[in-house]
Amino acid sequence: MAGPCPSPWARLLLAALISASLPGALANRCKKAPVKSCTECIRVDKDCAYCTDEMFRDRRCNTRAELLAAGCRLESIMVMESSFQITEETQIDTTLHRSQMSPQGLRVRLRPGEEQHFELEVFEPLESPVDLYILMDFSNSMSDDLDNLKKMGQNLAQVLSQLTSDYTIGFGKFVDKVSVPQTDMRPEKLKEPWPNSDPPFSFKNVISLTEDVDEFRNKLQGERISGNLDAPEGGFDAILQTAVCTRDIGWRPDSTHLLVFSTESAFHYEADGANVLAGIMNRNDERCHLDATGSYTQYRTQDYPSVPTLVRLLAKHNIIPIFAVTNYSYSYYEKLHTYFPVSSLGVLQEDSSNIVELLEEAFNRIRSNLDIRALDSPRGLRTEVTSKMFQKTKTGSFHIRRGEVGMYQVQLRAIEHVDGTHVCQLPEEDQKGNIHLKPSFSDGLKMDVGIICDVCPCELQKEMRSARCSFNGDFMCGHCVCSEGWSGQTCNCSTGSLSDIQPCLREGEEKPCSGHGECQCGHCVCYGEGRYEGQFCEHDNFQCPRTSGFLCNDRGRCSMGQCVCEPDWTGPSCDCPLSNATCIDSNGGICNGRGHCECGRCHCNQQSLYTDTICEINYSAIHPGLCEDLRSCVQCQAWGTGEKKGRTCEECSFKVKMVDELKRAEEVVVRCSFRDEDDDCTYSYTMEGDGAPGPNSTVLVHRKKDCPPGSFWWLIPLLLLLLPLLALLLLLCWKYCACCKACLALLPCCNRGHMVGFKEDHYMLRQNLMASDHLDTPMLRSGNLKGRDVVRWKVTNNVQRPGFATHAASINPTELVPYGLSLRLARLCTENLLKPDTRECTQLRQEVEENLNEVYRQISGVHKLQQTKFRQQPNAGKKQDHTIVDTVLMAPRSAKPALLKLTEKQVEQRAFHELKVAPGYYTLTADQDARGMVEFQEGVELVDVRVPLFIRPEDDDEKQLLVEAIDVPAGTATLGRRLVNITIIKEQASGVVSFEQPEYSVSRGEQVARIPVIRRVLDSGKSQVSYRTQDGTAQSNRDYIPVEGELLFQPGEAWKELQVKLLELQEVDSLLRGRQARRFHVQLSNPKFGAHLGQPHSTTIIIRDPDEVDRSFTNQMVSSQPPPHGNLGAPQNPNAKAAGSRKIHFNWLPPSGKPTGYRVKYWIQGDPESEAHLLDSKVPSVELTNLYPYCDYEMKVCAYGAQGEGPYSSPVSCRTHQEVPSEPGRLAFNVVSSTVTQLSWAEPAETNGEITAYEVCYGLVNEDNRPIGPMKKVLVDNPKNRMLLIENLRESQPYRYTVKARNGAGWGPEREAIINLATQPKRPMSIPIIPDIPIVDAQSGEDYDSFLMYSDDVLRSPSGSQRPSVSDDTEHLMNGRMDFAFPGSANSLNRMTTSSAAYGTHLSPHLPHRVLSTSSTLTRDYHSLTRSEHSHSATLPRDYSTLTSVSSHDARPTAGVPDTPTRLVFSALGPTSLRVSWQEPRCEHALQGYSVEYQLLNGGEVHRLNIPNPAQTSVVVEDLLPNHSYVFRVRAQSQEGWGREREGVITIESQVHPQSPLCPLPGSAFTLSTPSAPGPLVFTALSPDSLQLSWERPRRPNGDIVGYLVTCEMAQGGGTATTFRVDGDSPESRLTVPGLSENVPYKFKVQARTTEGFGPEREGIITIESQDGGPFPQLGSHVGLFQHPLQGEYSSITTTHTSAMEPFLMDGLTLGAQHLEAGGSLTRHVTQEFVSRTLTTSGTLSSQVDQQFFQT
Repeated sequence: MAGPCPSPWARLLLAALISASLPGALANRCKKAPVKSCTECIRVDKDCAYCTDEMFRDRRCNTRAELLAAGCRLESIMVMESSFQITEETQIDTTLHRSQMSPQGLRVRLRPGEEQHFELEVFEPLESPVDLYILMDFSNSMSDDLDNLKKMGQNLAQVLSQLTSDYTIGFGKFVDKVSVPQTDMRPEKLKEPWPNSDPPFSFKNVISLTEDVDEFRNKLQGERISGNLDAPEGGFDAILQTAVCTRDIGWRPDSTHLLVFSTESAFHYEADGANVLAGIMNRNDERCHLDATGSYTQYRTQDYPSVPTLVRLLAKHNIIPIFAVTNYSYSYYEKLHTYFPVSSLGVLQEDSSNIVELLEEAFNRIRSNLDIRALDSPRGLRTEVTSKMFQKTKTGSFHIRRGEVGMYQVQLRAIEHVDGTHVCQLPEEDQKGNIHLKPSFSDGLKMDVGIICDVCPCELQKEMRSARCSFNGDFMCGHCVCSEGWSGQTCNCSTGSLSDIQPCLREGEEKPCSGHGECQCGHCVCYGEGRYEGQFCEHDNFQCPRTSGFLCNDRGRCSMGQCVCEPDWTGPSCDCPLSNATCIDSNGGICNGRGHCECGRCHCNQQSLYTDTICEINYSAIHPGLCEDLRSCVQCQAWGTGEKKGRTCEECSFKVKMVDELKRAEEVVVRCSFRDEDDDCTYSYTMEGDGAPGPNSTVLVHRKKDCPPGSFWWLIPLLLLLLPLLALLLLLCWKYCACCKACLALLPCCNRGHMVGFKEDHYMLRQNLMASDHLDTPMLRSGNLKGRDVVRWKVTNNVQRPGFATHAASINPTELVPYGLSLRLARLCTENLLKPDTRECTQLRQEVEENLNEVYRQISGVHKLQQTKFRQQPNAGKKQDHTIVDTVLMAPRSAKPALLKLTEKQVEQRAFHELKVAPGYYTLTADQDARGMVEFQEGVELVDVRVPLFIRPEDDDEKQLLVEAIDVPAGTATLGRRLVNITIIKEQASGVVSFEQPEYSVSRGEQVARIPVIRRVLDSGKSQVSYRTQDGTAQSNRDYIPVEGELLFQPGEAWKELQVKLLELQEVDSLLRGRQARRFHVQLSNPKFGAHLGQPHSTTIIIRDPDEVDRSFTNQMVSSQPPPHGNLGAPQNPNAKAAGSRKIHFNWLPPSGKPTGYRVKYWIQGDPESEAHLLDSKVPSVELTNLYPYCDYEMKVCAYGAQGEGPYSSPVSCRTHQEVPSEPGRLAFNVVSSTVTQLSWAEPAETNGEITAYEVCYGLVNEDNRPIGPMKKVLVDNPKNRMLLIENLRESQPYRYTVKARNGAGWGPEREAIINLATQPKRPMSIPIIPDIPIVDAQSGEDYDSFLMYSDDVLRSPSGSQRPSVSDDTEHLMNGRMDFAFPGSANSLNRMTTSSAAYGTHLSPHLPHRVLSTSSTLTRDYHSLTRSEHSHSATLPRDYSTLTSVSSHDARPTAGVPDTPTRLVFSALGPTSLRVSWQEPRCEHALQGYSVEYQLLNGGEVHRLNIPNPAQTSVVVEDLLPNHSYVFRVRAQSQEGWGREREGVITIESQVHPQSPLCPLPGSAFTLSTPSAPGPLVFTALSPDSLQLSWERPRRPNGDIVGYLVTCEMAQGGGTATTFRVDGDSPESRLTVPGLSENVPYKFKVQARTTEGFGPEREGIITIESQDGGPFPQLGSHVGLFQHPLQGEYSSITTTHTSAMEPFLMDGLTLGAQHLEAGGSLTRHVTQEFVSRTLTTSGTLSSQVDQQFFQT
């Protein structure tokens, strides 16, 4: 039954109470959001609602409570409610022996930004069914392992029976894909690759999971080993089939699935199948493909799976992998197994004899770990699982106790923005879906989840051109939406009417509403949601008086330009409390009766240095030298003696009073005693009051002096006689006896008045005027200056915050913190020691660090010293010329007492190991305090104490340090002034500069990104910041033009705009990097003129394709105001700065309220926030340590206190610094001949930054591998070119090769290999030399010479070689290529090619480059071709380019005329000179000389050099223009005439003078460059006598491309050379060439024709081979898939393919689906299909060709 209806007043009161309890940030977020509709409102925040009441006149978008309080009717409030429903829940039964979870089904609907928490129960029984499947490598090297497994079948069963009573066991085997290059494809090897072995196979399920152990043993006995060629195996194919073929393998649904993977080799992974020879195009489809015999059938057509695919599929099917591998391959699987949340890794003996023990250990380890992860989660939802019962491991799994029901807490959160886009604007699949929350051993929880993005119903029912809106707008959701040009609540005001604007003009102003509002119907509607007020919006509520930077001291609100204070507060800026609570003294009185309370502060009647803020005398701070200050005035007034006797005594500011008895010392401020030099008597006096002598002060003096007895006058002559002897004796003792010195110093006569103390008691510093982070604080010694005194001191930071240091120290005792250490060395300082790069400084630094490391290593956790430097210390007495060493050592926070004790001990001993130090001096600085020691040598009156000031960004506006003299451990002085207070004032900012948003989206089609920068003005004045762009996934000069500079805000200016020009996306970039969004960053830094950086001071620009983005930027800025006083807000101005390669310093400003601590989240940028690390801090800063080098991190912080946890700050990002890279991955040698090798290497496994260059060194070694002579060095300054051709090596000599990489941090370690080319098998090679591979001459040249060359030289096989030879016993030495693979190195799993003398078909040798061709290229349009030489013509469809035969001539030269010089090499000698070298051409007659011609590429004078000496094959060319391209032509002459010329284009790039672009800067670097050649040539066979040639556009053309020139000729001479012209500029050009002959190698050359001339050539050699018993050609290159030869079958096309070594051809990177890298044969059936498809789409070739080709 419904209760009584509450009255409207009660409902209003309830709404007000609810509103008061809400955090202010949420209310303001709804209220302040710039929304225009109901739908936009409810998407701002989960607590936002919208009022559709027509009579409502307040802000319609607000929280539900505030809308009710403002008068909106409950039925008119539009709000979207979230829902949470459990759809399936079966209670856990702990008696069942299987894994269980509860609940099993949920349905959740959340609003953007909303979270849902629920609990999850998971039960893992003590004993559960186990399915164990053993997957074993059956390559020949595992033969002994198989024998042992056969013997241990019974032992396996016994181990399983001990673990569980319900188990099954199965067995599978794998080798690799049965294809080249993985498997030897010779027929006899396909039958039996090794003696007594089975044929090769990919994967076979031998024994499905069974309970019958005898069946398992019996079947296992019949198994034999198999074999393959390359070292990595195809185990990934086997793992995937084992996982997805659940029915064939026999996995049971409620058992624990264990997969034992046993091998001694590495693994192939995704893209290894798409290599040059295998040619497998399709990705793995993740389906089961086992036939009736259990064999994997799709090994030929599908690639290997990737690692993420295996991780996902094994988790989906509840399979836990156990990797049992040998030491040889352990490093590969050590990294691999970390990707699986629950897995195990064990070292297998070479013969697998320990596999039973390994399985038992792994099973016990796995049983205690449980992983719960969310699968198939939409992008807009985040799931995080935690547990209060169980601890998480490093891999993210939980360490559980079996047999217990585990409780887990699940947080499901709907995020608001994904990559800067609101979640409701994402596709539907990113907003809703079915999340599978799955533990390791069971099926898990199915969650039907979704984000509420519905449109408000009232928006679907709007009245178009409604009468309620004066027919000038639409009525929707309770209000009018006016048409353009109309305004007002009923749209009855024309915005352009002058009569409406006049009432809004204030007298003397030109802008209506003071420029702060909009004039509507004659009334001002102010901007800023309450910022501006008044009839004319003339009052700015952000300009009220401030205190400490807070508006109205955060104790009031700004209204009409004045502060309206809260109760109990007053003053212009609300900075004066009305209560006297802050003036109450320790006795309960007001200001100790010595003053009055005003504005919450005591104003003392008599100001003094020794009274505190409540007028209480601070006796401990009274002047330690007060006795000395009063001494002379007391002496002259009381006795008429001393320094001031006479008239100067009248200058004393106080009077003395003679008394008979003085009070005790504890009853007065100070009690003093001194000896009067005039009569040798001692007088005493006291000081009362506050310790400040003044006109009204009185000093009480004891009337009676204490004089020595005077009745022994007869002793005077004796004493005069003995006095010289005594003085001589004392002098000798003082000189030579330290003990006597100490004894004499103890005498009262020697010690009287002997005192040390600080010179001043207070220092006031302004942080913006400070030049260093320390302060030299003078310390004085008064009285007797004889002897040596040592004073210990300490300094404490932030004493204005009680308990600060204690809280900081209690964060984590084991946390590493830097300790600063300063020592005085027992050696004089020289000028060289102050220069860090000098040899003397380096040697001393090494000596200091070695000795100090030796001493401090006895303390646990101490790291080695760093940042060691030297200086001098002024005002250090007699030792100020000695060297001071400053250094830093990292140690745990808890090690501070041990460090202090050890340091004092070693300083006292005057040595740290063998390092001599001066005694009496050290400083040890921790993070919040420091301790040290200073020494007064004899006769020294003043020394400086170097006090660290602990300057931190998170410091308070006014912080205090306390310096204290602790004691005098050596010497006789007493402490005088013990304390020094140091106050550091941080200046307030005149303005805070930041970006409006942390992220913007911009369409590439807009060409310019416009980024607003705003300044929040706090004080009148100008502000300046620097800005610069930084690469992300977008690259400068490829995606955008980088910019940097300064922004200057003039007084009153609050907005600036940065503009960054965007570049068009090139076609090749879209192929390589896809259509994903590119990002770059803009950073603000270096604020000046009092400016501070706000948040965000870094923004990300997302460049999207035009079809993805319709507007320039997403200008939705969510702002939040500080929460009400007492509630915790988000920390302000979070700031992160890299402090090294593995450390980031993160700080922030404390929020309002009273936080007791902070919680910091940080994670790798791009990772989900659920994987963030958490840190707890008591202070507003933290050091993030143990990070990855050169890695972007995101972090945010929230405050917590008695009220709970506050909101998190906006996340900030920071990148750690670079570290030197690791060694390159592997060295590979392509042996061309006994004196020529091609060296290549892989990128370092850990680049730790951006690789900028490589250095290759090589040199001779002796039999002991020791160097003979110097190593030659070659600098490869293009990091993409990881290849080098080295010529003219000495035959039969071993060489040592080293390669190391460089990044921004410096050079990394070397990768080394030693090889003798003569010991490698000779391979027939066909290598067209290409321009972009550097070539170095081992017999000449200087270090770091730059080489670029052009050549058409083809390196052929030895004349006697008919087919390649193969050493069957060397698995790693194939085709003249030797790979040095090292465990753990990057890309050490090499794709190796094979060749064999016994193949049924010819395998041509090859270069390790990739051919880019697929069947899809055959169905595309071809260029139109017309040739007059053919009797038939082929008509092909027109394309965007046309091809015309332009020349045909006899390529055979006249007898006796020289051939073309075979190689053209350029070596840079300077910015304007180079050496041109060439090789002597073939010629039947003797050569008579050469001619070298050169001119500018864009035309100009031709320079000719004649060289009459035929032995001279090089020339030096001077006076070239820097940064200009030249074309060089070289030809040879004989008595028969001139030969054909060799042409090359080259540019010397160097820095030039800005005013003179043709004058290079002296000493500047210079490099060689050339316009790049067309992209790699791709050949596709169309018929026995025709092929298709295609190539890509040059990446760096010199000018605009107008077409291409293609030349075809026989590679071995003879026949005619035909030249074709291809017009047009396309990303990819194609050409069909008919009329070729089979088994004849052809050479093709392609060069681009630009507006500046012709660029370099791209060459390729092609042979269309038959398999009908014809001769094997010696030329050709890439080998395809070969089958048994058939009569008349055209099975293969072999190509020699050249690559410009450009980035997109490195490391197996492919060009999308149509450009997979593959070469191969076209078998009869495949070729027939290709040609049929081609003829269908591209016309006919002729009936004769068609008939000839399809004949059997």
